[in-house]
Amino acid sequence: MLIHPELRFNSYGAYLRRRFGCRVSKVVVDGGFTCPNRDGTRGFDGCIFCDNRSFSPGGARQTVPLEEQLEAGIAYHRTRLGSRKFIVYFQKYSNTYGPVDKLRDLYRRALAHPDVVGVSIGTRPDCLSSEILDLLQEIARTRYVCLELGLQAMDDEILAQINRGHGVGDYLRALDAAAGRGFQICTHLIHGFPGETRERFLKTASLMSALPVDSLKIHQLHAVRGTKLAEMYERGAFVPLTHGDYVAAVCDFLELIPSRITIQRLYGSAPAAIRVAPSWNLKNNAMWYSIVHELTRRGTWQGYGIHPGRLAVGTH
Repeated sequence: MLIHPELRFNSYGAYLRRRFGCRVSKVVVDGGFTCPNRDGTRGFDGCIFCDNRSFSPGGARQTVPLEEQLEAGIAYHRTRLGSRKFIVYFQKYSNTYGPVDKLRDLYRRALAHPDVVGVSIGTRPDCLSSEILDLLQEIARTRYVCLELGLQAMDDEILAQINRGHGVGDYLRALDAAAGRGFQICTHLIHGFPGETRERFLKTASLMSALPVDSLKIHQLHAVRGTKLAEMYERGAFVPLTHGDYVAAVCDFLELIPSRITIQRLYGSAPAAIRVAPSWNLKNNAMWYSIVHELTRRGTWQGYGIHPGRLAVGTH
């Protein structure tokens, strides 16, 4: 079984340790990309919650050469976590939104470091041509590749409300084109959109279970300064979830997800200087373990709602 005996879900970190035989960390880099929802192709304003300062480390900046970003990130994770191998994470904006030659050069440079085992590429489902998918398939023949597709909600009404600039159909078509090419696929989801009920969120779990998705990232909707979502919060149009409601919803969600899917993230955070709401004032490890503790209290685990019974403990 793949369920971590203490965390009670299939941890992505544990998966990487099993696959590579050591601790592996993601190193975030900025490849200098933009987004079709910002440059006018799909829109100019972006998603109502989008401000990359909320998730991009200070060392990952477009003005810093890729190799310098990588060296700084590797040094940080070696010291902080004792990591021995690394995945280069192209995170900011849409990292397949550019000419194939540019992408090939950036990915090649990232993979040139001797301690880098692969790349993880964050993008949108409307930024994937067949040529780009062919490139990722080519790289995946010899290196680890994870394609991270930002969906956020499997609901066209919500996607329109948040000015996402694409629909569920775009995501499903991208997923179908990417599946079976030898690289992993991760989907990003957010819970807590205005008008979104827990039942609506949990419906996504059932849908994800039937799709060729290898891993998931989930986090709460949070507002940072300078975004439309922050403006909505100030005028009462966005009421964030409480910590307790979010934890309960995520545990419900995990219980409906099959154990084959690894969990890369269960919460989001933003620097205090720009965070508007919610203000749970919990450190990252406290957020993580509040979910673990709730699963433990319930006596459940990832996939419990699909196959209830005794928790089988496997190697982690």
